[in-house]
This record gives sequence, structure tokens and C-alpha cells, in this order.
Amino acid sequence: MSYRRPYRGTQPDYLFPPYASTVKRAPSQPLVVLPHTLSELTAPVFGYSDINPDDNDLTRQHKGEPLGERIVVSGRVLDENSRPLEGLLIEIWQANAAGRYNHRVDQHDAPLDPNFTGAGRAITNSEGRYRFVTIRPGEYPWRNHYNAWRPAHIHFSLFGPAIVTRLITQMYFPGDPLLEYDPMFTCVPDEKARNRLISLFDWETTIPEHALGYRFDIVLRGREATPMETPR
Repeated sequence: MSYRRPYRGTQPDYLFPPYASTVKRAPSQPLVVLPHTLSELTAPVFGYSDINPDDNDLTRQHKGEPLGERIVVSGRVLDENSRPLEGLLIEIWQANAAGRYNHRVDQHDAPLDPNFTGAGRAITNSEGRYRFVTIRPGEYPWRNHYNAWRPAHIHFSLFGPAIVTRLITQMYFPGDPLLEYDPMFTCVPDEKARNRLISLFDWETTIPEHALGYRFDIVLRGREATPMETPR
């Protein structure tokens, strides 16, 4: 399978000075494109048996109920011709409702939630659909610049049928006032592409008296491609 360069402005640049970490990690020399052999293009392959029953419900992974607002996040993964992509492993990770990750590196003084790990997995079905039940993540400070706060977001990792097809992106929430101040969001030059990172409120998947629904469709290639954090 061949990979072509994305359309101009739809993907973030390696170097975006307002996002301070890119200054250190952006390549200073032209990239060297390595040839893909059979081993890179054909493995691994994930199956439904690799997913546990509660992997896609982050609110049922512990004995107690996690704190925060329950939400349903669902959508479809499509190619540039709107064809569904089946069998993709989708992993998500996120902060808890107080804006803290369950990770030793996160030293934010917000409380941890013993009933919320903040990670889940799902595999897309024949229609390219996925679904997660989780908690709406909280905003948190990240020290990129003065008074820097990250908008509420969920990290997405998509793993296709080859070791070189892993892509990572972030999903944001509609109406968040922090978006215009966030360099990770604004580093995508094209406004229409940038807004494809914002989920849509979804009445159809909202569970009465339980959880609000948000739809986040992901397009992997073409003019309507979802911006990704990793180059393709």
C-alpha cells in the first residue's frame, strides 16, 4: 500500500513554536523515507477476541463508580471514499473528571479517582463503527506558556493491519472556550481541518437519564482527513 503526502494545511507541522515541545523534537534535517517490506505492511492483526468485555466501558473497569459526567463517544472510521474500515484497533486514554491522568508522571495536584483508570480499547465493526462509555475529562494546566490550560480532550490511537499504520489524534468537545488558546489545537493550519477534531453532540446515542452522546468520525485519508499527531 502506498502512502502519499496529506493535503496542504490539513495536518500539523513538525515545528510549531507556540507548542513548545515541537521546538525540541521537530527534525532539523530532511526526513529519510525507508522502504516498507512485507513485515511492516502485514502485521500485527487484531481480533475481537483480543478485547475484554469491559475494555470499551471505562466506567465499569473497577468495583465502584467513577466520579464525573458519564458520556458516550462513538463514530465511524472511514477512508477517503467514505468506505468503512473494519478491524481497526482503537485505543483511548484521558484525564479523569478532575483533569488528572492515572500516571506517575502527572504531578497535577488534582485528585486521582480510584475507580477510573482512563484507558479503553475497541475494534471497529463491519460498518467501521466504534463505541466507548467514559467520563468527560477535566481541563488541566500544562506549563507550555503562561497560564496554559489544555481543553478537555480524549486521545485516540488507531492501529490498522500493519505496524506502520498507527495514527494518533485528539478529540475535543464543542463550545470549549479553551480551544482558541491551545497550541496543540491551533497548530493545524486549515480551520476546517482543525474543526474536524471537535466532536458533535449526538442525541441519537445519548442514553436517557445516564449519559450524553458525542459523535467523532475519523477519516484517514483525502481532503476530509482528520488531523493526526503522527506523520503518515
